[in-house]
Amino acid sequence: MVTRPAHQAEPLCRLIEAAGGRPYRLPLLEILPPEQPPRELDRLKEFDTAIFISPNAVERAVDMLREPEGFPGNMRLVTVGRGSAAALERVLGREPDICAPPPYNSESLLTNSGMQGLANRHIIIFRGNGGRELLAETLRSRGATVEYCEVYRRACPKIEPAEVKRAWEQGKIDIITITSGEGLRNLVECTGAANHGWLFRTPLVLINRRLAALARELGFRRQLLVSREASDSATIDTIARWAVQQTNS
Repeated sequence: MVTRPAHQAEPLCRLIEAAGGRPYRLPLLEILPPEQPPRELDRLKEFDTAIFISPNAVERAVDMLREPEGFPGNMRLVTVGRGSAAALERVLGREPDICAPPPYNSESLLTNSGMQGLANRHIIIFRGNGGRELLAETLRSRGATVEYCEVYRRACPKIEPAEVKRAWEQGKIDIITITSGEGLRNLVECTGAANHGWLFRTPLVLINRRLAALARELGFRRQLLVSREASDSATIDTIARWAVQQTNS
């Protein structure tokens, strides 16, 4: 089961197909415009650093920019993941000045030398609605002024529990890929309590240990497989190792 938003799921689905698997697509998040246009975009020249939390943050921010030249040329562009870096190159033609090292998360970004000693820095963080506060709080503790710019919001798509159960009964769901805590919560909530028996027995592929801890908290008890990083290639490697174990057991 591939649970990425529909517009981001195909690269992983193609990798699964190339490896001989069959992806079952069930988007657990829908990416929507913010309810109000973010006012921070009118004040970009006040910031010297922009941090993009996700590829969606890159794409939605660029779509909303009113300035034809895009981001100021002297603004440092920073990405948390490689997907965000690729999106930046694709839509702006610019490589990030800083990209988090493996495993490509907020914690690893904060180890970069460019994220130290931030007195008098004015940083804008592009993200969706809500999310972790670790990055902003740490940057503020290092002397920076930090503001959020929420350029999209996440919603749960309509999911028919009976349809998901039928797919599981037909053998279409052997393992589930999860890339966010919100998506994991949506899976548990939207499939319904009547389906939790088989759902909690299904192995999960997760992109970090925080998600594994959340999965245990929600009731998952079987294999919780954590990929080495948050990327499609790492996810398919984790699935492949699991598949080999199933064949040999």
